[in-house]
Amino acid sequence: MSQPLLTAEKLALSIGNIRITEALDLYIVAGSCWGILGPNGAGKTTLLHTLAGLRPPDTGAIRYSGKAVADYSPRELARERGLLFQTELSGFPGTLFETVLAGRHPYLGRLGWESPQDLEQAAKAIVQTGLKGLEERNVQTLSGGERQRMEIATLLAQQPRIALLDEPSNHLDPGQQIIMLRLLRAHFTSTDRALMMVLHDCNLAMRFCDHLLLLKGNGEHRAGSVKTLATAENLSWLYGHPVTLEQIA
Repeated sequence: MSQPLLTAEKLALSIGNIRITEALDLYIVAGSCWGILGPNGAGKTTLLHTLAGLRPPDTGAIRYSGKAVADYSPRELARERGLLFQTELSGFPGTLFETVLAGRHPYLGRLGWESPQDLEQAAKAIVQTGLKGLEERNVQTLSGGERQRMEIATLLAQQPRIALLDEPSNHLDPGQQIIMLRLLRAHFTSTDRALMMVLHDCNLAMRFCDHLLLLKGNGEHRAGSVKTLATAENLSWLYGHPVTLEQIA
């Protein structure tokens, strides 16, 4: 098996007196798409931020392509992994194009000027997310759904090897949820990339992911393929409520 893009070994993580994981082992290889499911307050966002290197775990190790996350420079790490926050962070009064172009920051040279390739990547991401024609719009005039697609476009322009997404379907109508998740899966499950995303909708997780990480919220977790974990028994255990599954042709 090839070197995993992201490895977590014996990861223990807590918030106050809430134990998120006890000894999580996770191996995310190129071409895979992972979904994180769990009840509210189970620590899904905290785990995602820890895997991204934004906060240290209680114990355990996190590696990207075999290298400890702490050994990466910020620029190197930004080329290796991208993070989509649950709450969008674009607060400065720039245009949509300027915001998406900021995703190219890890690739800028010493003088900090964007190359034609950087401009091309930003323009391509805007087209992919259906935002063409809004390039000069001030970000503060965008709707919630437009802002979410702008954040996705910024991530696509960044071109990390692995994307960690916190509720990527936020603010999107049902049609746009399918379009954006299909786009993200196609982009990040190529031979040299991977995708992990926190989702609340089990239907979306089973439709777009091939692996699941179930966080119970008391330190317990289950990880494995969708075929193995997406069962009524496991989902009932996860949410503490009877769950039934039906397949619609």
